[in-house]
Amino acid sequence: MSRPSMLLAAEESGHAVGEASGWFLENAWLIPVIPAVAFFLILFFGKKLPRGGSEFGIVAMLGSLFVAAGATWQWISSTTSHYDEAGNYEVEPVIREIVWWQSGPYEFGLGQHIDGLAIMALLLVAFISTLVQLYSTEYVNGDRRYTHFFAALTLFSSGMLAMVLAPDMVQLILGWEIMGLCSFMLIGHWWEEQANSRAALKAFFTVRVGDMGLLVGTAMLLAIFGTLQISEINELAAAGEFDSKNMLMWTAVALFIACIGKSGQFPLHTWLPDAMAGPTPVSSLLHSSTMVVAGVFLVARIYPVFHVGLDINAAGQSVNLIAAIGGITLLIAAALAFVQNDIKKVLAYSTVSQLGYMMMGLGIGAWTGAVFHIFTHAFFKCCLFLAAGSISHTAAHHSFDMKKDMGGIWKKMPVTFGAWMVSTAALMGIPFTAGFFSKDEIIDSAKHYEYTWFYYAGIIGAFMTAAYMTRATYLTFFGKPRGAAAHFMGVEHDTTGEVHEHSAHPDEAEHADGHLPDETVDAPLHTADTHGAHDAHDDHGHDDHHDDHATHGRPLPFAPFDSPWKITAPLIILAALAIGAGYLNAPALKIYWFEHQTESSIGLPIDHGDHSDEEEHGDDEEHEEALLGSVDELALGAGGGFVAAESGGGDHSYEAPGPFKVPAPPVFTWANAAPGLILVALGILVSWFMSLAVFGRRKNFLSPTVGLTERVKPIGAIHSFLVNKLYLDHLYEKVIVHAIAHPIAKAAYWFNQNVIDGIVNTVGIVTRRLGGWVYRNVDQRVVDGAVNASGKAASEGGHALQPVQSGKVNQYGALLFGAAGIGAILLIILNG
Repeated sequence: MSRPSMLLAAEESGHAVGEASGWFLENAWLIPVIPAVAFFLILFFGKKLPRGGSEFGIVAMLGSLFVAAGATWQWISSTTSHYDEAGNYEVEPVIREIVWWQSGPYEFGLGQHIDGLAIMALLLVAFISTLVQLYSTEYVNGDRRYTHFFAALTLFSSGMLAMVLAPDMVQLILGWEIMGLCSFMLIGHWWEEQANSRAALKAFFTVRVGDMGLLVGTAMLLAIFGTLQISEINELAAAGEFDSKNMLMWTAVALFIACIGKSGQFPLHTWLPDAMAGPTPVSSLLHSSTMVVAGVFLVARIYPVFHVGLDINAAGQSVNLIAAIGGITLLIAAALAFVQNDIKKVLAYSTVSQLGYMMMGLGIGAWTGAVFHIFTHAFFKCCLFLAAGSISHTAAHHSFDMKKDMGGIWKKMPVTFGAWMVSTAALMGIPFTAGFFSKDEIIDSAKHYEYTWFYYAGIIGAFMTAAYMTRATYLTFFGKPRGAAAHFMGVEHDTTGEVHEHSAHPDEAEHADGHLPDETVDAPLHTADTHGAHDAHDDHGHDDHHDDHATHGRPLPFAPFDSPWKITAPLIILAALAIGAGYLNAPALKIYWFEHQTESSIGLPIDHGDHSDEEEHGDDEEHEEALLGSVDELALGAGGGFVAAESGGGDHSYEAPGPFKVPAPPVFTWANAAPGLILVALGILVSWFMSLAVFGRRKNFLSPTVGLTERVKPIGAIHSFLVNKLYLDHLYEKVIVHAIAHPIAKAAYWFNQNVIDGIVNTVGIVTRRLGGWVYRNVDQRVVDGAVNASGKAASEGGHALQPVQSGKVNQYGALLFGAAGIGAILLIILNG
């Protein structure tokens, strides 16, 4: 579609848009622009400001959050007032774009594409980023690169927001790559330590491998549809207006490779746990709402391409690439989380596992469940990371090792402990928490849509999630305090391991003093001496990079030994949302609000059957009837639909609606949720008693399992296999990289020594000889000869004319008249 240059016109493609548009919706492009401007302000002026430039970052994210909240409010107003006769909430996206480059018939622009999916992500990213910025002012206070940290953090959020808003694939790639660059800077923030710089490089190169798929896939989209406009691509794919189905399939595969790299899916997930080398606020932002969910967001954004290209929900299909990768990832990552001692790495593998749930949900057609899991997961995963940082910051002397430096701290850190427990419950999927509502919909959809293997993967993953989080909770908060935690708790161990409290521990007193209320957060409460007392633990810490003048702020009054309020306040807010966010889409309570707000973003029609949305969601019995087949025949989509096998019974047959329609979310029943919930409860109990036996040395029915990895070789081999991260790093670095990079390096070295150096040396020799010839023949003989000859001629001429310069006036007059006479004769001759 042609657009005039410098166009700023909305593509009002429906009646709803004209009435729904408001200032915030039409100017949502400001949301990423504000932090982008703040990035430059922090760089140029940050170090001159009293807070090192963090003021710009926080104000910018608050500004973005304000605009995002306004846009959300106006979008909600539009969706609640615009739905069709069938009860579907159909609101056209608000698209504004300015053309900045044109090549032949192709126009490329920058702008915004606002719909339910974008609104959800914008609000989420802006909100989480604001909390993380506030948290960071305390966590990295005194850091040697404080200003640069906030600059990169602000640009990181801006990149994600720009990607979410993208109306075309070019802007999406721009935001995608900005995040990649910023993640490299933030993961390697403390680049002086080799492990950190290696982690940054590993993340950068691994994601770049996947990004090749994004570039190839984007080029293929242009070849297939003749446009890079996301809305047009979705419409054409959903309508089946393309020449080659195979071409579309390979396009989907190429794009999904990019999503594998970005979202840490198997087998390119290895960079994500290593990225924990970055500061904890970065980990929380990266793992909750920004970079790692970008791949999931891309699949959801151009879902018709994947749905049609990979035949998702097609009749007879029980597996596809997205579902398979997601299912494998969620199980493998959960298994790896069991053997981690670093609390952040447990959470990192947990993120990978939950991303697997999201991908699996998209792969089986549970678009709403997957997107809602992005939303809920952001709150409780961000809260868990920030809680881990709070523990490290206050109780573990900047260590994250659960076995060495944690344990028994729950009483002394009530805010952090409470936030951790609530978020852990949400992550496990405990009923009536946010994670339960979103994860259960994915698992239930897998069963209902007859992706049986992925249903089993989902419930087994729920068991494993409950188990590894119980283990992490026990090691962190319960049992005997160890290492730095023992120091924080003011207890000592005797040689038998018994714990003895001691009072007036000098370091404890200093530590406690450091958190007493003070008039200003800038007061040097936590002095270099205090940190010096912690040096004994530096060998197992990796977040202790503060300068000596680092200070700690005030804690909340009711938790005097917990972390400062700038750390605990975000924890309280996020913990509340770890429960409350789930009630935006709680099928168990007949709440479908989130589904209604976002369903128009799927890009494909939803197979609701003949029943209106109000009928299905307003009355669960009718909704269930429509979906389970209590009517004889329901509307068929391009590839089929729900059909009844028996009337009124729980047994039913399901006919996939085909790649041009997505099935409606299944009706929630506690009977369907029961297997997963039973496995969650079993996972908690087994892991709790196992932790008591292994780590607490308490006898119970699982005590015989202690030392099993040493006594039974196959189990020991499995344990080693997991500890070594499936040997994927060995495969990549010592096999693939060695097999590819080393021969290339040798060839490059030979080429450098024999070709490039040979050419350079030859050119040098020829130049030297040519210079000598030029010196001898041109410079010495021609140039110098000409100069010397002219000088000699001038000298001889001077000598010849010397007699004329006699000083006698009569001779000068004679010469003058003589010359005049000769001149007159010549004029007469010439004119005659």
